[in-house]
Amino acid sequence: MQIISSKDNEQIKYVKKLKEKKFRDETHEYIIEGIKLIKEAIGENVTIKMMIICEDCLEGENAIEQSLLYEIAKYQCVYVTKKIFQLLTDVVTPQGMMAVVEKGDNNDAINYEEEIILALDDIQDPGNLGTILRTADSANLKQIILSQETADPYSPKVVRSTMGAIFRMNIITTNSLEETLRETQKHHFEVVATSLNTQNSIYDINYHKKVIVIGNEAKGVSQNIQNLADKKVKIPMLGKTESLNASVAAGIMIYEYVRGKVK
Repeated sequence: MQIISSKDNEQIKYVKKLKEKKFRDETHEYIIEGIKLIKEAIGENVTIKMMIICEDCLEGENAIEQSLLYEIAKYQCVYVTKKIFQLLTDVVTPQGMMAVVEKGDNNDAINYEEEIILALDDIQDPGNLGTILRTADSANLKQIILSQETADPYSPKVVRSTMGAIFRMNIITTNSLEETLRETQKHHFEVVATSLNTQNSIYDINYHKKVIVIGNEAKGVSQNIQNLADKKVKIPMLGKTESLNASVAAGIMIYEYVRGKVK
């Protein structure tokens, strides 16, 4: 078994370049890292192009269980030294496994059979985006619309934050969120925008055939989107804080929809 120890190896340079959004877009590939994510990818039948394994890292609590070793053996495996793996990872304490996978077969067409659609208006923080995707998946939402300026959902930090949800979500990135939302209205969906400038509560509406728009962390939902919204709502707060983290706000609204489904 050959173990790669040179950073000039072509496979290593290829994987390292996948940290760049432009290259991810060109190749339609991205990196996943960690035992749990790799298990999820295998379970979801994600197309895995290459496994990168650090021989020196897989000891103690990072040791791979036998059943996973059998699964890994089915793929092209590249073994690297700990020093090379450290060049590729963004994790402080890596588990010693990563993989290059194909992006899912995302369909730009919105499925209007769904009851609720989530749209993100320029969410910038990768952690927020990953958490929102994970929360949406927990509510069995199958699609999400991202504005063009929203963080890249395939960046390593977002992918880690999704905890595997990215494998199950149809991610629709639009050049014009405003135009896309107008199109949803033509399909009898109401656009609901979060806003501080309203007395309407998230508890005042039903969540059937709604597009919930979550805005930028600093600016909120853009004025153009607020202008076209059918409803503006806010999350009631009893304390002095005026606004919530974007992923928290998204979670509260998503689970208000869930509450309506399970009661």
